Amino acid sequence: MHRQPPRSTTTAINTLTMMTLFLLTLGCGKSLQTQPAPDPDSYRELTIAQAARQMQSGRISSEQLVTHYLNRIEQFDRNGPALRSVAVINPNALSIARERDRERQAGKIRGPLHGIPVLLKDNIDTGDGMANTAGSRALAANVPDKDAFVVQQLRDAGAVILGKTNLSEWANFRSTRSSSGWSGLWGQARNPYDPLRSPCGSSSGSGIAVAADFTLLAVGTETDGSVTCPAAVNGIVGFKPSLGLVSRSGIIPIAHSQDTAGAMARTVSDAVTLLQAMIGHDPADASSQPHRLDLTNHLKKDGLKGKRIGVVRNLMGYHSDLDAVFERQLDTLRKQGAIIVDGANIETVGQWEGPEFNVLLMEFKTDLANYLSGSPVPYKTLEDLMAFNQQDPRELFYFGQEIFEMAAATQGTQDKKYPQSLADAKRLAGQEGIDATLKKHRLDLLIAPTTGPAWSIDLINGDHYLGSATSPAAVAGYPHITVPMGTVHGLPVGLSFFAGHLSEPVLTEAAYGFEQASKARHPPQLK
Repeated sequence: MHRQPPRSTTTAINTLTMMTLFLLTLGCGKSLQTQPAPDPDSYRELTIAQAARQMQSGRISSEQLVTHYLNRIEQFDRNGPALRSVAVINPNALSIARERDRERQAGKIRGPLHGIPVLLKDNIDTGDGMANTAGSRALAANVPDKDAFVVQQLRDAGAVILGKTNLSEWANFRSTRSSSGWSGLWGQARNPYDPLRSPCGSSSGSGIAVAADFTLLAVGTETDGSVTCPAAVNGIVGFKPSLGLVSRSGIIPIAHSQDTAGAMARTVSDAVTLLQAMIGHDPADASSQPHRLDLTNHLKKDGLKGKRIGVVRNLMGYHSDLDAVFERQLDTLRKQGAIIVDGANIETVGQWEGPEFNVLLMEFKTDLANYLSGSPVPYKTLEDLMAFNQQDPRELFYFGQEIFEMAAATQGTQDKKYPQSLADAKRLAGQEGIDATLKKHRLDLLIAPTTGPAWSIDLINGDHYLGSATSPAAVAGYPHITVPMGTVHGLPVGLSFFAGHLSEPVLTEAAYGFEQASKARHPPQLK
């Protein structure tokens, strides 16, 4: 017998969000009436530089830009294909935009992000009244009293926090057969190239919103593939930095030895500019270190020239059409002066998976409890959350909480297996993995297809991953950029660039050089 699922809260939440938009319009009605109605064509697929030039010339304002994105969210995210990428609109977005406009008129420009809208994944604290939920109904009342460090960095740089994005609930770390982009609070997010297909995760909403032009930029977070996979399958750029380059304070964690925020944008230049603003030393984050990287100086059209690039064949072979796109782009790299070294396989591929999963389970138990200790919600442990889920049939209707149960069964970071598991994971992915491969073949960086094309959404059986190149850099704590490289049956696929710790400058040069030569991104056509 076919069972109807319990009534979702998604409809109610969408209604609340629409009411928020309505109230925003009422609250700023006088200002909006004095602003010319935005011409959608003049805002389409803007880059940071284009938006800044138009704002500086007076052709558009930050307020108009925010209004344009709010309109598109209403038209295509709430209605139309109903992509469900944006969870909550910041009630202060328009007032912040007006303040940035006043500063610009007074000659105060904070930097390239001045007046630029940015969406945040809904596991990042903000101090402006938006709950930080990780997509879980248990955290619906988790309203922080201050910004995460990275959010304060963005505000200081002049960005307008537009709102929060949907995500795979608990960053895809609750069930062994979850559906990427699904959360108990916000429902199933959908791929803008085909709404029946997965957006990947866990930064699903951030990837969709950038691809569908609901924002200029978005912040995601990654433990293993959660920035780079949704970037690739949604046809945008994702830049996961080295561990410690961007603070994790105020971000709901999985595991401190791998977690990091990352930049998501439609171009390499914009992703780099966003990441540059996010970089900063945070004494409250034990992994945060002072670094003086200026990545914008490495946006070079000839960035591929002379670089020795290793092809990691044992991160391929799971989709023949994907491999065919990749092979064609090797010619693009060669034509730009890159030296392609084939068969630069990472000999330890797969060996870190067991130690990594053990580390994630143990760190999750401890790190989440640390975060919850400062939260206003009554749930302070994994056991508390598991009990909540058991009492809420909507949370466990489609899939369970097996990963929660496995993590709860550990002793956290006090577990006797923890030190060795952590050392093994880092060694096998880092020193004996990426580092050893770079040294053996005298390489500047490594490449592989990021992941396969988007699979069909399946809430019953879960995701249908075929393979990816995300894990080596994620486990090692090294940087990874994915750039659109083409399509497979109309679905975007990405090319991954990764190397050793703090190799962001060389990766920026290679990724930008490839993007400028290939021009492989094609935006989705929303109806």
